[in-house]
Amino acid sequence: MIQLNYRDARPIYLQVKDGLRHLVVTGAIREGEQFPSVRALAASLAINPNTIQRAYEALEQEGYLRAEAGRGVFASRGADRADGRREALLKQLDEAVTELLFLGMTPKELAQRVSEAGTKGESAI
Repeated sequence: MIQLNYRDARPIYLQVKDGLRHLVVTGAIREGEQFPSVRALAASLAINPNTIQRAYEALEQEGYLRAEAGRGVFASRGADRADGRREALLKQLDEAVTELLFLGMTPKELAQRVSEAGTKGESAI
């Protein structure tokens, strides 16, 4: 499910958050599907439950999951994603596109890459 790298400079909660986000984005965890409980995931990864709770809270703020009192944590719909996360990703994209254009990639090549990525994304969902 999630691989932790203790040599990675990123905090463990960020590794957990990024791993879970990847599972949602790729369709491994589908909309409405329940995430493991905080205790169960903490036990399977052999880390503190507070670390999992922190990752879940961050993902909820980003719109990737929703917590329902007494029921658990569930994957959210793509349309429910927080606008802040979308804006952050668009800023990263703009910076990457600018650099790729500087390095000689053509707008047509970039458009082809975006089209291919969209096709991959549709097949994962």
